[in-house]
Amino acid sequence: MSAFRVGIYPGTFDPITNGHMDIISRAARHMVDKLIVGVAENIGKSPLFSAEERVEMVTTEIQSINGDTIIEVVTFNNLLTDFAVSSNATMLIRGLRAVSDFEYEFQMASMNSYLKPDIETVFLMASDKNQFISSGLVKEIAKLGGDIHQFVSPRVNKTLQSKISG
Repeated sequence: MSAFRVGIYPGTFDPITNGHMDIISRAARHMVDKLIVGVAENIGKSPLFSAEERVEMVTTEIQSINGDTIIEVVTFNNLLTDFAVSSNATMLIRGLRAVSDFEYEFQMASMNSYLKPDIETVFLMASDKNQFISSGLVKEIAKLGGDIHQFVSPRVNKTLQSKISG
């Protein structure tokens, strides 16, 4: 019998996009027995949504994922490697959209490996239809009145439009 594999997919999820959902569903289906979606609390990105709102959005969105994998959504505000140790995770899952992502992610993976050598970073390439989607671009398009329905779920679209308008 193989070991129970726990992985963490960390991010800001401000808001959660179809690209995030693609990585979550693929990781849950193929890589781990338990996936923890780690919503970063104290980030320098000045998120539009509070940590609680982001957790609620992600929790609602993952309900559509079928399968035997346990998926939890939790916030964290410490080093990712420390969060992984406290969660009994041995794998960090990161999505890559473009070559420009790779340099930053490679640096992070190297640093995380230095800090906690027993925790492996695994990269999943974004699927073709999601390679250009980022939360930042989605927010910018929405703020400027553009159509974002192909980048986020209808629920997230409605939540984002509501947040922007008032």
